[in-house]
Amino acid sequence: MLRDDIKTAQISAMKAGDKPRTGALRLILAKVKDRDIELRTASSLPEDDVLVTEVLQKMAKQRKESIDLFEAGGRMERAAEERAELAVIEEFLPSQMDEAQTSAAIEEVKAAVGAASLKDMGKVMAELKARHGAGLDMGLASAMVKAALG
Repeated sequence: MLRDDIKTAQISAMKAGDKPRTGALRLILAKVKDRDIELRTASSLPEDDVLVTEVLQKMAKQRKESIDLFEAGGRMERAAEERAELAVIEEFLPSQMDEAQTSAAIEEVKAAVGAASLKDMGKVMAELKARHGAGLDMGLASAMVKAALG
């Protein structure tokens, strides 16, 4: 399980005395725990690896946005810290599909659902997420679907 892998990595980072990595792993586990608490009252719980992957994707997106903002503001040391955290987060994320793979997946789904116009974008995006989930950069996919249907 992904959660166990993160805990194991945290223990080994602590033993190695790698403070930045330990801090990033603690942050990941804290966010996962926060998500667990949010879902206590939920009627249905997602599979554990799906939950952890969603948390990691959200954290990665936040780090990427922060890096851009820090670089725009001339705060390179903070951008470097965010990059280091992003590298740790991405270790546990499934590999993302590249542009060519994403394009092929979009064409496949477009044909499967019979999408012809931008009105069908929701159907295509829902099917893409169902088929490819964590392996798909939804921001990139959204722009590509809009271009393919528009």
